[in-house]
Amino acid sequence: MSQNIVKQKVTWEDFHGPNLGYVLELYDAYLQDPSLIDQDLKEMFDQLDSPPTEAVQQESASGTSGADATDEQIRKIASAVKLADDIRTYGHLNSSVNPLDNHEEKKEFLRLEDYGLEEGDLRKIPVSVLCPEAPETVKNGMEAIRYLKEVYKKSIAFEFHHVHNFKEKNWLRKIVESGEIFRTHTPEKKLGLLKRLTEVEGFEKYLHKTFVGQKRFSIEGLDMLVPMLDELISGSVEAGTKTVNIGMAHRGRLNVLAHVLGKPYEIIFSEFQHAPNKDLVPSEGSTGINYGWSGDVKYHLGADRQITDANTTRARLTLANNPSHLEYVDPIVVGYTRAAQEDRTVQGFPKQDALASLGIIIHGDAAFPGEGIVAETLNLGGLTGYQTGGTVHIIANNMIGFTTESRDSRSTRYSSDLAKGYEIPIVHVNADDPEACLAAVYMAVEYRKEFKRDFLIDLIGYRRFGHNEMDEPSTTQPQLYEKVRKHDTVKTLYSKLLMDEGTLSEEKSSNIESEVLEMFETAYKKVPDKKTFVTSDIHLPETISKGFPEIDTTVDIDRLRSINRQLVDWPQGYNVFGKLKKILEKRAGVFEEDQKAEWALAEALAFGSILQDGTPIRLTGQDSERGTFAQRNLVLHDSANGVSLLPLHQISDAKASFAVHNSPLSEGSVIGFEYGYNVFAPETLVLWEAQYGDFANVAQVFFDQFISAGRAKWGQKSGLVILLPHGYEGQGPEHSSGRMERYLQLAAENNWTVANLTSASQYFHILRRQAKILKMEEVRPLIIMTPKSLLRNPNTVSDAQELSKGSFKPVIEQHGVGGTPEKVKRLVLCSGKIGIDLGDRVRQKDDFENLHIIRVEEIYPFPKKEISSIISRFPNLSEIVWVQEEPQNMGAWTFVDPHLRGLASEGTAVTYIGRDRRSSTAEGDPNVHKKEQDRILTEALSVEN
Repeated sequence: MSQNIVKQKVTWEDFHGPNLGYVLELYDAYLQDPSLIDQDLKEMFDQLDSPPTEAVQQESASGTSGADATDEQIRKIASAVKLADDIRTYGHLNSSVNPLDNHEEKKEFLRLEDYGLEEGDLRKIPVSVLCPEAPETVKNGMEAIRYLKEVYKKSIAFEFHHVHNFKEKNWLRKIVESGEIFRTHTPEKKLGLLKRLTEVEGFEKYLHKTFVGQKRFSIEGLDMLVPMLDELISGSVEAGTKTVNIGMAHRGRLNVLAHVLGKPYEIIFSEFQHAPNKDLVPSEGSTGINYGWSGDVKYHLGADRQITDANTTRARLTLANNPSHLEYVDPIVVGYTRAAQEDRTVQGFPKQDALASLGIIIHGDAAFPGEGIVAETLNLGGLTGYQTGGTVHIIANNMIGFTTESRDSRSTRYSSDLAKGYEIPIVHVNADDPEACLAAVYMAVEYRKEFKRDFLIDLIGYRRFGHNEMDEPSTTQPQLYEKVRKHDTVKTLYSKLLMDEGTLSEEKSSNIESEVLEMFETAYKKVPDKKTFVTSDIHLPETISKGFPEIDTTVDIDRLRSINRQLVDWPQGYNVFGKLKKILEKRAGVFEEDQKAEWALAEALAFGSILQDGTPIRLTGQDSERGTFAQRNLVLHDSANGVSLLPLHQISDAKASFAVHNSPLSEGSVIGFEYGYNVFAPETLVLWEAQYGDFANVAQVFFDQFISAGRAKWGQKSGLVILLPHGYEGQGPEHSSGRMERYLQLAAENNWTVANLTSASQYFHILRRQAKILKMEEVRPLIIMTPKSLLRNPNTVSDAQELSKGSFKPVIEQHGVGGTPEKVKRLVLCSGKIGIDLGDRVRQKDDFENLHIIRVEEIYPFPKKEISSIISRFPNLSEIVWVQEEPQNMGAWTFVDPHLRGLASEGTAVTYIGRDRRSSTAEGDPNVHKKEQDRILTEALSVEN
C-alpha cells in the first residue's frame, strides 16, 4: 500500500460498522497463508495486533467506534474492497446472459454512494488493492471498479462466492479477472466453429422438413451445446483423459449422437423412417449403436465411439442410454467414470487416477432443481467411495419445462442454485455468444485439472419449438414465442459477426451451407426404401433363453481353512475391540474345530476365494462395512487409535482389489452409481446392500428402467448383486418386507435371478456362481432376499463340506418329514424364513408322514424341472400348498401360483396359506405378529388323514 495512504500504525478500531466482518474474513485468510493475500493488503495486516475482542467487534458493528477523522482513509479502503468483492458476488445480476432480453442499458449497479465513496476516493487507491489482475491500462482504483463491473456484466457471468476454500476462490477470481478464459481464436478456429453450428442447425432443419411432425426434441436455441462438448472432450483428452462419459435427457440428444458420438446420419434417418436398420455400417470411429432385442425409441439410445489419432486410440467416448426419467442417468454416469478411473488388478483398495476419466452430465433447467436424484448425485462428488475428481455439469437451460415456466417450477433465482450447497463454481453463459461459451468450457477444464472438483455451466438459451415438434408452444407462452420467432439463430448471429470482422465472406458462408446440405442428402440416399422393411417378432437371444451353464463353485477345504485363519490374523499390536475380537475368533474357531460356517463367515470366505480367483469386488450400502445387523465386520477399527483394517486385503494369493464403503443415506443415487460402475467394469462383482430391504423402494426407477430392462432395451449387460434384508419378525411394516413381489413382477426373459436363501452354503455358492458368470453372455443381475434374524439362527449354519463340495440348489427338501412316498398327500412349498420356522416345528414332533416340505431358494427363474421331479415321486398327492409369511397380494404367491397350477396333475388342488391380502406389508404389534405367524405354521402342517 502506498505511503501517502498508510501514514501511521493501523489498529482494529480503524475499521467501522459492516466493513469489520469482511476485513475479519480477509484477515483470517491472511493468518492461514499470507501468500494468498495481495501484497498491499498484507502490508496493512502485518501492522495489526491480534483481532479485536468481542466487545470491540460489537461496538464497531453498532457504529460507535471512536476512530479519529484522520482514520477515514482506512474506512474508505475497506469500503472500496467491499465494493469490489460485491461486484464479484452480485455482478451476475447485471449480466447479459439471457439471449431473449433486449439488453438495454441497465440502471447503475452497486453505486459508489451506497458504500460512502466518491470517485476521488477511489482514484487514490492502488489498482492492486481492488483488482490485481487488471490490465496495465487500468491506472487507479476508480478504473479498477469500472473494469470489474465490465468483467462481471458480460454475456458470461460467474458465481463462486459460495466456494469456501480460499485457494479455489482466489484461483477462480484470477482466471476471470485476468481475462485468461477468453482465448484468442484463429480465423480457422472461428470458421470451424461456424461450420459446426451450421451442421447442428442444418441437421435439425433437415429432420424437420423431411420427417414432418415426428418427435425429435430438437436442440435449437441451445445449438452451442455441441461445440461446447467438442471443446470439453478435446481439452480433456489433450490433458490425458482416456474415457469420457456423457449423460443427458432427450432434448438435443439426436444432435449429440450425430455430431459428438459419430452416429451416422443415415442410421438416424432410418430410425425416423422405419425400424432401426442394424445392417447400415457405422462411421469410422463409432464402435457401437446400442440395441437390445426389444429396443427403445431413438432419443433414448446411447452410443460408444473411439477417439483416434493417426490410427491410435486416444480415448473412449460413451453416451449413456437413458429413458424419459431425465436425471436418473446422473449417478450411472458417475459410476461409469469411477469404474474407468480404477485399477482393480491390485490387492487392497483399487488404485484411482481421477484424471483418467471424465464425466459430463447435461441437465434440464426444470429437472436440475426439480428432481431429488440430482442433489443425491451432487452429494456423491466429495465422498471417498464415489468421488471422481470432478464432474462437469451443463444445464441445457431453455427457460421452460414442457409448458411450465421457471417461476412455477423452482423457488430459486437460477436453476443452478442447488449446486451452491455443494460449493460448486457456477458459470452462466449466453448461448448466443459462441466464444463466451468456449470460455466457460476452458474454465471448467482448467478448474477440474487444478482442484479435481465438480464444475457447473448454466448454458442459457431458449427452445425454438414446443416440447416436441407436434406441440404448439404459443398456446401457453404466446409472448415468449413471439420473441423466439423474431430471434435469429446463433449460426446466423455468428455469421454476421464474422462477416463484420472480415473473417467470413458471403461466398464462404454459402459454400459451408451447401457442403452441409449435401452431407444430409447423400446420407438420406443410403436409407433403404420403406417397402423393403419387414416387421419381425421379438426373439430372445439363445444365450439368454438357455440360462446358466453348469458352473463349478466348489473350493478346496484347505483353501477355505487358510482364508478363515487369515481373517483373524491381525498385525502385531493391532487392538481389535474386545467384544468383537471374541466374536470373530469364536466364529473362526467354530469353522476350524466344528467344521461349521454361519452366514457372515460364509460370505467372507466367498469373498476371499473370489479375490483369489482374480475377480475384483465392490460392496457398498449404508452400513455395509459392519453390516446393519452387526454381522459382517469386514472393516475393523483399532480401539486405541481408530485406524481401520480390512483383513480381506491381506488374503494370500488375492489377485484383485476389494472395496467396501459405507454409503450416504441414499438409495437412488447409490444404486444408480453401482449399476453404472458394474456396466462399465463388467468383470467386477458389484454388490449393493439395503439397510432394510424395503428401503430399495426409493430407487424403484433404477430397477424398472435400467436393472431389469436395460439389456432388452439397449443390450446393456449387468451382473449387479442386490442384497435386501427380508423376513417377518414383528418389527412392523418398514422393517419386514424386501418387496419381493416387485422384482418378480418385473421378472421375464431371464432378465435377472431372484433368490430367497435359507443357508450359509447357499449364499456362499450363489455369490461364487455370480462371480463366475460376470464375463459370460449369460450374465444377469442377482436379487437376494437376505436374512435378518436368520443371520444367527443355528438352522442356517452349514457344514464346511457343503461349502467345499456342494453347489447352489434351486430347491431344498426339508428333512424329517414325509414317510413313504405313497403316504404323502400335501406338498408344502415355501421360501425364505418361513421355511426355517416350519423346520423348527417339524423338529418338535415327528408325525408328519403325510406331508413333504420344499424350500424354493431360487424363485426366478422358477425351478419347474426340479419341482416337477419331486411331485412325480408322490402318486397320492392331493394338494400343493404355497406357504408364505407375506400378505397374499405380496411375496411370491401371485408369481408362483400359475407355475404350480401348470405342474399340478389333474385332481391336485393348489392352495395358499399365509396372511390375508393387505395394504400394509406387516403388523405393527409384535404380539399380533406372533399370533398370525403361529396360525400360518399350524395350518401349513395340519393335514387331514
